[in-house]
Amino acid sequence: HTHEHMSCARTLTFSTASSSSQHQYDCQSRSACSGGNVRRSIRGTFAARRAQKITSMKRAATTIAMANDGTTYVMVNGITGKMGHAIADSVTNREGFTLVPHAFAVAIPAEKKLTFGDVVVDDFFNVEKEGKEKAVAKLKEIQNKYANKDGSKFILVDFTVPDAIDSNIAMYVEAMVPFVCGTTGGNREKFTKDVFDAKLPAVIAPQMGKQVVALQAAIKQMAESFPGAFKGYSMRVVESHQASKVDTSGTAKALIQSFNELGVGFDVNNVELIRDVETQRDVMNIPEEYLLGHAYHTYTLTSADNTVSFEFQHNVCGRTIYAEGTVDAVGFLSRNLERSDGKTLFDMIDVLREGGMVTDANTTK
Repeated sequence: HTHEHMSCARTLTFSTASSSSQHQYDCQSRSACSGGNVRRSIRGTFAARRAQKITSMKRAATTIAMANDGTTYVMVNGITGKMGHAIADSVTNREGFTLVPHAFAVAIPAEKKLTFGDVVVDDFFNVEKEGKEKAVAKLKEIQNKYANKDGSKFILVDFTVPDAIDSNIAMYVEAMVPFVCGTTGGNREKFTKDVFDAKLPAVIAPQMGKQVVALQAAIKQMAESFPGAFKGYSMRVVESHQASKVDTSGTAKALIQSFNELGVGFDVNNVELIRDVETQRDVMNIPEEYLLGHAYHTYTLTSADNTVSFEFQHNVCGRTIYAEGTVDAVGFLSRNLERSDGKTLFDMIDVLREGGMVTDANTTK
């Protein structure tokens, strides 16, 4: 850089010389050397330096263009899990998004790397081992590497475990890293308030499946429009997930709250959690290949005299619906990092309302 700047300075000095001094210099050159060899040499030097300057400017312009490509860089915490894998695959298949080779993880793969498309994730940071202070510093370092004011954005995704979510979000708030959180559990009232108070851009939602969220919104709207419509009705809730999901889903909790506003009066502790494979396969007819990744929910409302019943059901096999919804949420947050209304905390209802979502899971770059 110093050499290039010096060259530019010499070129500018020569080109801004007065016409009289230029004439005198040319005369001296002609008298000292027949045929004008010196003059040609000087002009040749000027042309070479000018070409060097143009090349340098083109190089700088290319660098700026690369930085201003509008790419959203995505880091997935929980990438070693099945949901993390699905999200990483969706990121690499989506235009305008780039998966970064960094992740916070406790269970690091034996081969110390994971490959998604042409991205090799091999920089794993163990928060439990290294501690919060180093973790916050690491987050800031990664964010500074990928996010810049010229157009590229950096968004973190958290799909970890309920026991870790409180401390994870505390780290994100301290590092001021925008994030999308689909992890259930934790002290949601506290960490949601912490994120809101910090004015940290984030999408926090226990359910990332767009169509399921639309159902949630419809039931919620019904409760707001017709409160008490199902007063006197009893309700049974059956929820089946893979055995690794230990808690009641956030989706069930949200829907139960809306049904209660409709007058049902159901205790969330009475949700029937089905986690055994035999019942899932033989009674609920869940396909064998999805026993390790599914969400079957049934909400049955029955009148007091048992003459009327309503059933709301959503059955999901696999994780694609959640992965695609998560990447949609990342895109939404990337576009809303600096809003004129100052809003920074969002949920999937906000994502749905904006539109611009991918509904075809096969969308690729």
